[in-house]
Amino acid sequence: MSDFNRGYARTVPVDRADMSVDVGLRSFMLGVYNKVALGLVVSAAMAFVTGQVEVVQQLLYKTAIRADGVEVLAGYTIPGYIVAFGPLAVILFGAFGMKNATPKSSGIYYWTIVALMGASLGAITLMYTGASIFSTFLITATAFGGLSLFGYTTKKDLTGFGSFLMIGLIGIVIASIVNIFLQNSMMNFIISVIGVLVFAGLIAYDTQRLKMQYYELGGDQAAMGVATNYGALSLYLDFINLFMFLLRLFGDRR
Repeated sequence: MSDFNRGYARTVPVDRADMSVDVGLRSFMLGVYNKVALGLVVSAAMAFVTGQVEVVQQLLYKTAIRADGVEVLAGYTIPGYIVAFGPLAVILFGAFGMKNATPKSSGIYYWTIVALMGASLGAITLMYTGASIFSTFLITATAFGGLSLFGYTTKKDLTGFGSFLMIGLIGIVIASIVNIFLQNSMMNFIISVIGVLVFAGLIAYDTQRLKMQYYELGGDQAAMGVATNYGALSLYLDFINLFMFLLRLFGDRR
């Protein structure tokens, strides 16, 4: 699964590649962005089904009615836990099991993760108000557009910055696991703030990485098909994680 590797061997210096006039590059990046956008639509639809369709909601979640009559998330059923951890399981499978991906297999991999991730996000519709989910999504989309544009246009090499971000990402994962047991609200706040910064940076870094990868593939259509799917997955996951950390910081809970 080398095409999904955030680290890459750069053969074209950033300051020598004229990204703004390369029609092929624009077409490649447009294909990536279109898949990200459609993936977000699919995820939103899946989240609505799992979070708001009563028969599915009852299958996946334990809910409770507060004194004010509002229905809130109280826990997961066994199928709910399967859905919640499904995306992680598939990502790990792909990381270790897809060594020679094709455009078709990488496409199936992308859309499987998108569907499962959307299904797992149904829980947030029971935890946060619809207005705060919508406003946070708009903020995330605006930030994503600006950060990706920066990554696309900057002449600065972000490779070293990306390595620093990956260290931060590992730290977030470890701290989040620890806080599952500690349940410390201040630690949760700090993790969320760092998470916003890390994934904001990764959006710019991954955008530049995809640009350089396009040149390194040298017109190989099969390889670019795989790169489009894995590139869309990288940016999709960056978007979803930025959205979730912003929601944790600013979302209005039910």
